Amino acid sequence: MKGMAFLSRLRALADRVDRFQQRHPVLAFPVAVYRELQDMKAGYLGAMLTFFAFVSLFPLLLILTTVLGAVLRSNPKLQQDVLNSALVDFPVIGDQLKNNIHDFGRSGPALAISIVVTSIGALGLANAAQYAMNLLWGVPEDRRPKFPQSWLRSVGVIGTMGLGVLSTTALTALGEWASGVFFTIGLRLALVAASFVLTALLFWLGMRTATATEVDARDLRLGAILTTVFWQGLQYLGGFIAAHQLAHASTLYGVFGLVLGLVAWIYLQARLTLIAVTSDVVRAKRTWPRSLFD
Repeated sequence: MKGMAFLSRLRALADRVDRFQQRHPVLAFPVAVYRELQDMKAGYLGAMLTFFAFVSLFPLLLILTTVLGAVLRSNPKLQQDVLNSALVDFPVIGDQLKNNIHDFGRSGPALAISIVVTSIGALGLANAAQYAMNLLWGVPEDRRPKFPQSWLRSVGVIGTMGLGVLSTTALTALGEWASGVFFTIGLRLALVAASFVLTALLFWLGMRTATATEVDARDLRLGAILTTVFWQGLQYLGGFIAAHQLAHASTLYGVFGLVLGLVAWIYLQARLTLIAVTSDVVRAKRTWPRSLFD
């Protein structure tokens, strides 16, 4: 009897907490986002995106290193600067990537295999992005783009990702150059703002391309902005950790540790992106408040 009474009081307390969060938007909105992520099996979506991103990214870095080694062989400093700019998205493990990934030299077959694997991985990532976006926005299967439109959209997503890499590399190189030149605080802030706006536009373009046209383009803006905030915040956090916490530590030695670190970093970025998109879905469809228990 005492056990039954305790369970009854516990259920009553849980109900009060649930009613309280539903009455307060500051709690109700994140709870609704959390429940939506649960319903859509966001963990599986994040794992799927991570797998294809890793498959495309690792050989892509090998290709980049090989191309830089061939094109900029006479200018090792510029070669290193471009590689560092390309690895800016991985501040915690960037040094390990740089030290463990080497070019193929004259190995043509290895380079060709890497190009094929990267292409397959990039196409898989773009298809997975389409699936995740349409699923989160509740687009029925019969109204999602079919072949060949879906493949054309995937090519568009891949192109957007390429533009993102190029813009990140260019802005990082510009930032490194600006650090050695006198700039006012206002100009430096303008550079940061320009980086944020460009990144948000690229995210919006990628989301627009990956989502069926029945979803209004305006409804994708908040998701793009939140994704930019999460991604850039993650870069600053990773840079802080790399500069302060790992400055005197021996971390991620060897290929095994490198792979684990890269997979974890990609998965974290994928989950944050899913949270941003889901927040936009909950806002646009006003699917909040929601109970914690239904």
